[in-house]
Amino acid sequence: MDYKQSGVDIEAGYRSVELMKEHVKRTMREEVLGGLGGFSGAFSLAKIKDMEEPVLLSGTDGCGTKVKLAFVMDKHDTIGIDAVAMCVNDIACAGGEPLFFLDYIACGKNYPEKIARIVSGVAEGCVQADAALIGGETAEHPGLMEEEEYDLAGFAVGVVDRKDLITGENLKAGDVLIGMASSGVHSNGFSLVRKVFDMTKESLDTYYDELGKTLGEALLEPTRIYVKALKNIRNAGVKVKACSHITGGGFYENVPRMLKEGSHAVIKKDSYPVLPIFKLLAKKGSIQEQMMYNTYNMGLGMIVAVDPSDVDKTMEAIKAAGDTPYAVGYIQDGEKGVTIC
Repeated sequence: MDYKQSGVDIEAGYRSVELMKEHVKRTMREEVLGGLGGFSGAFSLAKIKDMEEPVLLSGTDGCGTKVKLAFVMDKHDTIGIDAVAMCVNDIACAGGEPLFFLDYIACGKNYPEKIARIVSGVAEGCVQADAALIGGETAEHPGLMEEEEYDLAGFAVGVVDRKDLITGENLKAGDVLIGMASSGVHSNGFSLVRKVFDMTKESLDTYYDELGKTLGEALLEPTRIYVKALKNIRNAGVKVKACSHITGGGFYENVPRMLKEGSHAVIKKDSYPVLPIFKLLAKKGSIQEQMMYNTYNMGLGMIVAVDPSDVDKTMEAIKAAGDTPYAVGYIQDGEKGVTIC
């Protein structure tokens, strides 16, 4: 009896690491010390010494049950973008710059080529966020997971000068809310998605005119990464007063997190286009509108609050990053919360 006979293939693990290396190289920053394969990842902090009061930020998350779609469609090269996005967007939301990322893949069986495809997506997400992929772990769990299954999660670390932290403490009535378009469902609410649509190859390969693509393509569209957009806003000299990453819990849970006590957000539903995938989901699942806004991003992945005098500069900075901005509402005095009207 040996380890391979028990279900863990050490040689496949070595092969996976070799296949990963070409993807990891794309993410390297000059602060990375050493290469892939050590017991830990090393990252120099020399560059942050110029900050007045550097603050480390961290974020950890996964892709949820969106990975089920990757299994059915046998498409594994974008799910890693989702894992990175969920972590780095939270860091950017606080005003920070993501520095590095580590991934964790748990699988029933290590298929090196599949693992490498997953990591290629992780690397692409890191490139989009300008974060280095400095390490990770691939763990085989025979008997715990089916051979074709895996789960993917990650952890990111970033930095911000304390004076640049986005806290919401300077919000005032009249501040303008600017939303950035999402790419689709992103990585939240897929347990409900899987109740509404059949998770079969035939169902996911069905083409919908209103989507302009197959259902599977629309649902597997990777989460938008907003790191460059938020960096552009800062570089334009705009002080973002508050910021919300619209993830699980939709608008009703996430928008209040950006507010200070005594501030109320008002968002106009007709101020931006709701993506077709959400309309189809609501229709097919007979999901009430309030529940849709309480579960999904509905077409806005990130919302920032800025002074009215900074609206034009903010919109231009977002566009320059390749994102699409909309003026979607405003801040008023009142009980902490959000009204969608």
